[in-house]
Amino acid sequence: MAPQDKKPKPVTTLRCSGIKASIWKNEGMKGPFYNVTFARSYKAPDGTVKDSESFGLADLEALLVVAQQAKLWVADRSGR
Repeated sequence: MAPQDKKPKPVTTLRCSGIKASIWKNEGMKGPFYNVTFARSYKAPDGTVKDSESFGLADLEALLVVAQQAKLWVADRSGR
């Protein structure tokens, strides 16, 4: 596989319960910046672990926790 075919990976992933925040570094004209994606991991009936971008009531507290952690992580590296 050629290097340009590699799938980008997040610079870090923060977790709480089955919820994760993946932080992605991008390069812009003014320098690097970060974006965050959130996912809920679950085990599919066939036993594989999959991600969903849908959250239920029981997931929201963990989502708040990783969102706050991601905010602090990005702010520390963005000078804000």
